[in-house]
Amino acid sequence: VPYGILAHDNGDAWVQTSDSKRMAPHEISARVLEKMKKTAEDFLGEKVTEAVITVPAYFNDSQRQATKDAGRIAGLDVKRIINEPTAAALAYGLDKNGGDRKIAVYDLGGGTFDVSIIEIAEVDGEKQFEVLATNGDTFLGGEDFDNRVIEYLVDEFNKDQGIDLRKDPLALQRLKDAAERAKIELSTSQQTEVNLPYVTADASGPKHLNIKLTRAKLEALVEDLVKKSIEPCRTA
Repeated sequence: VPYGILAHDNGDAWVQTSDSKRMAPHEISARVLEKMKKTAEDFLGEKVTEAVITVPAYFNDSQRQATKDAGRIAGLDVKRIINEPTAAALAYGLDKNGGDRKIAVYDLGGGTFDVSIIEIAEVDGEKQFEVLATNGDTFLGGEDFDNRVIEYLVDEFNKDQGIDLRKDPLALQRLKDAAERAKIELSTSQQTEVNLPYVTADASGPKHLNIKLTRAKLEALVEDLVKKSIEPCRTA
């Protein structure tokens, strides 16, 4: 990775970039929030000054405060810090439908997997959310699914053309983008086509990649990853 982790005088872990700049974790979070703030402002066409920020349910008080500080540095008035699974339940309107119940929120992110058990109960006429348990896997996420698709495409292209795209960084980046798009498309369709013209070249000229990928094939490629997510669910 293009950065190092070092100990600050107060014992906190700081990041040192390739140009020797040192940054605290909440400063990096602030940069991310600044980017999100600008994205929201560009979309809405107006200034964004207030925010509700979500954090993993397992964050402790100091981590939540650091996130709030990051929001302040980014120029936001942070109204509340709420748990990500609670935000997911609210987004699906689970505070409006049904009575008291327990639900599981299965959150397979880009790099990590989290599962939370939430109790929704009515207290004094208002729905209240309580996170009863959390579990997960910090080494399981959407990127692992993308990588399975990339490996499949690389192997198929190698069989057809005799060229290993693993040795071509530019081709691999195009494959990464295409694999993610294909995965998303297969959420709503049974088959998609990965088409990358001029993906690479050899002495005979440019080479094009055109491979069909079905939902059934994707499911077979990632079956063990899905199974890997079940145990944290049982533990929670």
